[in-house]
Amino acid sequence: MLANSFSLLNVDHVQLNNRWNYKNVISPYYRLYYIDGGEGKISSPTKKLILRPGYLYLIPSFTLCNLECDDFMSQYFLQFFEESPDGISLFKDNRSIMEIKATDTDISIFNRLLKINPGRGINRSDDPEVYEKEAYYKEHKALNKDIKTSVQFENQGIILILLSRFIESIRFKSLKIAKIPSVVLEAINYIQLNLGNSITINDLAKNANQNRDYFSRQFLEHTGQRPLSFIHEKRIERAQYLIVTTNKTLLDIAIETGFNNLPHFTKIFKKKVNKTPGAYRKQSLQIT
Repeated sequence: MLANSFSLLNVDHVQLNNRWNYKNVISPYYRLYYIDGGEGKISSPTKKLILRPGYLYLIPSFTLCNLECDDFMSQYFLQFFEESPDGISLFKDNRSIMEIKATDTDISIFNRLLKINPGRGINRSDDPEVYEKEAYYKEHKALNKDIKTSVQFENQGIILILLSRFIESIRFKSLKIAKIPSVVLEAINYIQLNLGNSITINDLAKNANQNRDYFSRQFLEHTGQRPLSFIHEKRIERAQYLIVTTNKTLLDIAIETGFNNLPHFTKIFKKKVNKTPGAYRKQSLQIT
């Protein structure tokens, strides 16, 4: 049974021009685009796509990307948060930008989402550094509480239908995933479920009944990261989410995400995000 739920942040149909040009965007929520005119570009360190009419594009939460339009682009966009009891994202193994051909049903339900959620666009700026603010997140979460229960259910259903199209598209990666040793998959799941607890490489290797060095090499080979780097990445992703969606102190967030002290948390956060936690929160609080 699916435990993940999704809450609407923004939905709109906009006309973009060459001002839509932003680098190194990384957000704590999902972005989903349907292009119905013009052309744009979206890229990550490992992938580049042309945003073209007739296609859907998904950017999972915490996926680094660049957004660009040279001239003109007509775009439906949907932004939404993901919640799960264990903090594990539905796309935890696929943090990359995705493209699929849109169907008539996709277009129809996108329009339906717009119709039942009037005034849910950004309405301030198309610059992420302007609209990615804690106050705006709270504002839209408050709107979700005020809408009819029937609309809440319909929003959830439409988001799930649109996401299901991308879930199906990544099934082709199943053969590659199947080749990952069970001990590595079990270690990944253990890390995701225990971000707030002490996790050592020795413990992971012991749980896998392997030598520490051998386990680390296996983990690196099949994930592209050393275990400690992976642990830090997942802890910082969770910390980013907590910083922009809660009023918890940075110390509380550091402890909740498994860091022993604030200086260590700050050091790792800055290494991963290129900003201190304080600067990241300040950016989210500033109203432009």
